[in-house]
Amino acid sequence: MDLMVLRSGGSLLPAMLAALATGLLLAALYQIAGAAMIYGKAWLAPHLIERAYKRSQHSGEAIKPWPWADTHPVAQLRVPRLGLTRYILSGQSGHALAFAAGLAPDVRPGDPGLAMLSGHRDTHFRFLSRLQTGDELFLSFEGREYRYQVTEQVVADARDGRIDARLPPRGMLLVTCYPFDAVVPGGPLRYVIVTEQLAATDGGNVVASTTPSSGLVRGAPG
Repeated sequence: MDLMVLRSGGSLLPAMLAALATGLLLAALYQIAGAAMIYGKAWLAPHLIERAYKRSQHSGEAIKPWPWADTHPVAQLRVPRLGLTRYILSGQSGHALAFAAGLAPDVRPGDPGLAMLSGHRDTHFRFLSRLQTGDELFLSFEGREYRYQVTEQVVADARDGRIDARLPPRGMLLVTCYPFDAVVPGGPLRYVIVTEQLAATDGGNVVASTTPSSGLVRGAPG
């Protein structure tokens, strides 16, 4: 009987080792496939967002970049000095910000007050660290292009929801987490670019313009 058990166990050992090796290989392939999907999404998403934005400009309709998206592109941001273009999604949910910067719904570009764009410091809004006072930004939104100029760079604490800056009557805030090289994400500090709207054009014609403001105002970037 003992001899039969030993022979049986000896014959099962190679099969068990083969099954274990197969399981480990499948687990490794699953992890590799998951990583590949993440990088694939990161590469593909900007192209799909750009295509959806251009289609929406022709049709006048809100077009999702992919069928299950809970947002859609609403604006295009250009920074000529840096040679950068960013497409802006509607809203600032975690899902939207995973793929692009987002426009808060509170103030629309061109309206009195401050429109706000938010994006991640390590991806879409990493370039904020390179912006300088006097830089010009152009935001295309609903058929008009708005021209802004950077007036201040401010570090604010999100815990009190306030910033001290010279805020213009019309302008735009660009907000991201700070510091840019933080090891642990999700800290309380925010890097805020304050811009003032200089003009808006419609088909090449200036339809609105503002003059610089110097009043000290407290605001909440969110």
